[in-house]
Amino acid sequence: MFRKFIALEWKAFFRSPSFTANVIVKVFMILGGLFFMLALLGMGFGSYFIIEDSLKQDPLEVINKYIIYYLVSDIMIRYFLQKIPVINIKPFLTLPIKRSTIVSFALGKTALSFFNYIHAFFFIPFSIVMLIEGHDPLSVGLWHLGIFALIYCNNFMNILINNKDGLFVVFMGSLAIMGGLQYYEIFDATIYTSVFFQGMYATTYIFILPIIALIGLVIYSFRYFKQHLYQDTGLAKKQSDVTTQDYSWLNRYGTLGTFLKNDIKLIIRNKRSKTTVGLSLLFLFYGLAFFTGIVKGYDNSFMHMFAAIFVTGGFLFTFGQFVPSWDSAYYPLMMSQNIQYREYISSKWWLVVIGTFISTILALPYIYFGLNIYLMLLAAGVYNIGVNSHLILLGGAYIKTPIDLASSKQAFGDKKAFNVKTLLITLPKMIIPMALYSLGDAFIGENWGVLLVIIAGIIGFTFRNKVFSMVEKIYKTEKYKTLASYKQKN
Repeated sequence: MFRKFIALEWKAFFRSPSFTANVIVKVFMILGGLFFMLALLGMGFGSYFIIEDSLKQDPLEVINKYIIYYLVSDIMIRYFLQKIPVINIKPFLTLPIKRSTIVSFALGKTALSFFNYIHAFFFIPFSIVMLIEGHDPLSVGLWHLGIFALIYCNNFMNILINNKDGLFVVFMGSLAIMGGLQYYEIFDATIYTSVFFQGMYATTYIFILPIIALIGLVIYSFRYFKQHLYQDTGLAKKQSDVTTQDYSWLNRYGTLGTFLKNDIKLIIRNKRSKTTVGLSLLFLFYGLAFFTGIVKGYDNSFMHMFAAIFVTGGFLFTFGQFVPSWDSAYYPLMMSQNIQYREYISSKWWLVVIGTFISTILALPYIYFGLNIYLMLLAAGVYNIGVNSHLILLGGAYIKTPIDLASSKQAFGDKKAFNVKTLLITLPKMIIPMALYSLGDAFIGENWGVLLVIIAGIIGFTFRNKVFSMVEKIYKTEKYKTLASYKQKN
């Protein structure tokens, strides 16, 4: 049965309308993967001697002390980059195929993930060097086994975190608390974790704990997804109290108001959109890493402008970049109606502008770090409204990934959108304002750098109608490709 599943996956890849884009993405992924493999391979063979020569300490003890950061970084990278197992289960549910078989195949795909075996390019060479340097083979083997059990624990934890919102909140909250305690030297977690990791080498039984944890996560993941493998999973439960909102005041804006009402209802009523808007608020705290001087490399005006773009553009980058994918569920119906693309694009633009304006106002507390900091935030807000809002709409024409509004989960439901065109459109969003600010700051003064960014935003706002016309033509050109892509559920 697994062989048939693999054959179906292979056919789905080659028969997909976005086959060319998929191949390009795979090529870039392979090149990137080779780079990281070589880098980790070099670190695996060289880190032992570098630590020994520079720190004059036992390399294994140093690795065991800081490996907790390695594992935490691994799960964070997985959350944002690892492709969660996706299976179009609908055709299989009417066939005599056990649900356990479907779930086993989906979870088994993750065992072969690049994010699992890439770690071998560091830990295997490092273990070989330890053996050459005279470490006990049995101890090295048990330590190695325990580390890889923890890496696979990260794999299944990532699947569950992506699928259960509560776990994500708990994980991020715990991470923030532990990071704060570590930074202010209130509690050093490495004092305790290093004992555990060193114990996997020094004893013959502690390595069993990660293996037990891995087995538990596998069993729990299997039972969880088997239990939820139904077409009606996630349907709304019966609710006795119903609330309604009145948006009739938007009727004065005609068709634009109608589109805005639909977008506001979409945000309020759907789980995925509410989660996205909630996450966009976290961007408001992004500037703390730059403006407080916590990270010395970020404490300069060039990086401050970089942070300002993200602080004021949280809604723009999280919600705005998936226009028109938010409407993918009923996009074919919209395109069959007498709807003008210009009005549709304009409504999305105004929604992004309003979100950016609110973010800029909410960023007012940053004035505590100095008036110049808030002036940079204000300039970034103007630039996001005048320029980046247009680039977001332009990029949306090439993002053809349907969005499941009923779920904020990635497991068994969604895959991330990426292509070369959207990458090229993304670069000016950050590089141009940083370059303009640096140019003004270097030749005239800091205030002139801020002024140049504001002028660029005002120019973009002034020519918005011409930009709308250009974007409208692109949307019309990509219309049928978009409709075809939205029909692809796997």
